[in-house]
Amino acid sequence: MPDAGTLPTHPVRGRLNSAFFAAMSGYIDQRLAGHKRRILTPAGGVVAEIGAGNGPNLRYLPPGTTVHAIEPNPYFHRRLERTAAGLGIDLTVRPVPGEAIDLDDASVDTVLCTWVLCTVDDPAQVLREVHRILRPGGRFAFIEHVAAPPGGVRRAQRLVRRPWRWTFEGCRTDRDTAAYIRAAGFRSVDITGFDFRSSFVPVRTQIAGTAVR
Repeated sequence: MPDAGTLPTHPVRGRLNSAFFAAMSGYIDQRLAGHKRRILTPAGGVVAEIGAGNGPNLRYLPPGTTVHAIEPNPYFHRRLERTAAGLGIDLTVRPVPGEAIDLDDASVDTVLCTWVLCTVDDPAQVLREVHRILRPGGRFAFIEHVAAPPGGVRRAQRLVRRPWRWTFEGCRTDRDTAAYIRAAGFRSVDITGFDFRSSFVPVRTQIAGTAVR
């Protein structure tokens, strides 16, 4: 849910989101670690992370990895830089939206994002940018919360949709992100659905996977 869209960062919500995700990092990672290891191994060389936030995914990359952090929320940057320095990651922060990434065509080996495509204004355009900057054979690795099937979780997603989007800088609780990824022109797409077991019911339905350019 870190902001990677075109909505302007609110000075209060931007700070609160940075602090919230810093405080919740261990809790979230405990539940996602297995999925992250699966989709991020192997990931090295040149990496672009869209919506890098405070840097919770950097621990899954080898020391010395070159990472371009696409992170328009400036209130994440200080924690992100500290995390990268502590892990030996060669980090460049790029404060641009995911819809307009300032990297050359076919310039990165891996693009990754977690809980980001729910937030962007134009997921199809973000995925076009992912496809553009990946080298042929490069991998897009992702974890996203998505629209639940009809039932109680889907009703909860709809109930909190507006306040959730306001609080988390544009995050939609019920976006069919898998459909966007499958339609983005990748050579192959592998998606696994799973439940994120926590008290945060609106984000319980999730997907993890990879797509190859």
